[in-house]
Amino acid sequence: MFLRNCLQTSLSAIALFVAENSAAAQEWKSGVEWQEPPRVTPQATNDAPPSDAIVLFDGTNLDQWDDGANWLIADGVAIPQKSQIMSKQHFGDLQLHLEWSSPTEIRGAGQGRGNSGVFLMGHYEVQILDSFENPTYFDGQAGSIYKQTPPLANAMRKPGEWNYYDIVFTVPKFKGNGDIDQPGHVTLIQNGVLLLNHFELMGPTNFVEAPHHQPHAETGPISLQFHGDAVRFRNIWVREIKPTIGHRTGPPFNIQPKKEESKPEATDEKKDAEEPAEEVKTSL
Repeated sequence: MFLRNCLQTSLSAIALFVAENSAAAQEWKSGVEWQEPPRVTPQATNDAPPSDAIVLFDGTNLDQWDDGANWLIADGVAIPQKSQIMSKQHFGDLQLHLEWSSPTEIRGAGQGRGNSGVFLMGHYEVQILDSFENPTYFDGQAGSIYKQTPPLANAMRKPGEWNYYDIVFTVPKFKGNGDIDQPGHVTLIQNGVLLLNHFELMGPTNFVEAPHHQPHAETGPISLQFHGDAVRFRNIWVREIKPTIGHRTGPPFNIQPKKEESKPEATDEKKDAEEPAEEVKTSL
């Protein structure tokens, strides 16, 4: 019984301490007035382009691409032929969605099986390859930044089945003398699986040289590679990423709690005036 009473006393003291400190807590404010985020309307499914998306291929034509006439469009999908294609519009920071399928008929092995690639700004390649039970060097399999890093996982579906890439890309920034200021980064989700987690790019993709930073424009095209394989593409769209906007109105601060005003003690005359008069009964 004694221990129980001690425990109850301790818990009561802790509760009182928390309550007193919570009451005295002061909300922190950043001192920045933020612009309201723009309204973006999502579609019924996550693969469909939201209201602010730029649709690069919807299954009908490749008018948004240079050399799009070199590719075959059949049954709502685009199949590489003759050359790479490059988006006519150039982009900086972006969110890119595209769906692709390696050929149903398995031909070749390693890099010779279902090979293509998506180049960000025309420089940085996210590898597309049939990596379903198809061994190759790890920094060249599907979901890799080619010759820079393997993906965190192999999330390939079987040949002929559709995969999707959701890519978030931040553009590298360069100093006036051409030196790198802020490296670019790529985050990649394939089929709901995180493959690249804010990977820091080492430079443009190159087959014969070690990657190294090379200054380039602040925007660039998206390009899809022709590597001789009948990889299929569909549902390609882009969202341009714009930074949040705010302006500082002052330094960070804590909101001071309001102090309750203490009322002055009433004088005897005021007390008499405030007190209700006694009911007086008189007999006539």
